[in-house]
Amino acid sequence: MSDDAEPDVNISGGSAGGGVEASFDPETAGTRAEAVVDRLGELYWQKAYGGQDGFECLVRTILSQNTSDVASQPAHDALVERYGPIDDLAANLDAAPHDELAETIASAGLYNQKAESIHRAAAWVLDEYGSTAAFDAFVRDGDPGEVRETLLEVKGVGPKTADCVLLFAGGQGGVFPVDTHVHRIYRRMGIAPPDADHEGVREVLERDVPAEKCGFGHTATIQFGREYCSARKPACLDDPDACPLADVCDQVGVYPESGEVEDPADA
Repeated sequence: MSDDAEPDVNISGGSAGGGVEASFDPETAGTRAEAVVDRLGELYWQKAYGGQDGFECLVRTILSQNTSDVASQPAHDALVERYGPIDDLAANLDAAPHDELAETIASAGLYNQKAESIHRAAAWVLDEYGSTAAFDAFVRDGDPGEVRETLLEVKGVGPKTADCVLLFAGGQGGVFPVDTHVHRIYRRMGIAPPDADHEGVREVLERDVPAEKCGFGHTATIQFGREYCSARKPACLDDPDACPLADVCDQVGVYPESGEVEDPADA
């Protein structure tokens, strides 16, 4: 979650997407997935989604691939400091020498690969939209389905990256990005099929979780994964009562008796 001060009201959907207030009540949830998100709503505060600049958000998400926020945030800050202002970011990154850009974002890991992806994205934005601002407007005002499909055409931009741009820049409701935590947890809980890929999990969640709760569900599930439901040692492994969602989880692939944990698809 964010280090920002807790807001006075619970908001999901983003100020740019309407600032829809979400109500979290597990007793009235229509699906198991909604009930889990509602329970997470009792654990974590909700923040506004949307309002970020589209291209900066795209770059930030590329930097976050296969690494933690602790590693990617300094890389983002160094990139913006070196190649800002934000309105000129695509043009400045397009012109940046590869080695210089890679060195700037080194803390994010896989820096050569990510520098190539950022270069491709910058060149694509300039070719297709002419400027950073025009691309930002497309993300903010365009049809969400069209924005998603367009982003997926860019090499180095996968479904999670595209969905994060829709959520955090476009402020779109009904977008539930699936990262490794989300993919693991909803299969482990038995809400998504154990062999579902990332897109399969996304389809289940976006079908079963109300649109105004999807953004919160994404960020809260990541927090829950870090605090309670890690890949190798979930809290329930040693103590069932240590997990606040133990009573709504099928523990697929988790075996407290033997202390073993495996991917739900292998269970």
